[in-house]
Amino acid sequence: MFKAITLSEAKTLKTGTILHHKISENRDGTPSRVRVNGKPKTWKRSPEKVKVPLKHGLYVYLYLTEHNLDEWQIAK
Repeated sequence: MFKAITLSEAKTLKTGTILHHKISENRDGTPSRVRVNGKPKTWKRSPEKVKVPLKHGLYVYLYLTEHNLDEWQIAK
């Protein structure tokens, strides 16, 4: 069962936390995973916004934002 990350969970993510993607899979069928690579950025004027840096593999860096929260879940 897939449980998407909520905004409050995203704001409290710690460096090193592993996240799994909802749709994207590795070649062996396991969900793609990324690691939280830094501190979540939040704004006082816009509490509905969040930006969390992520790292996938050796060279790919991306961000978890309020727009794509429903695509990720915290690994167990």
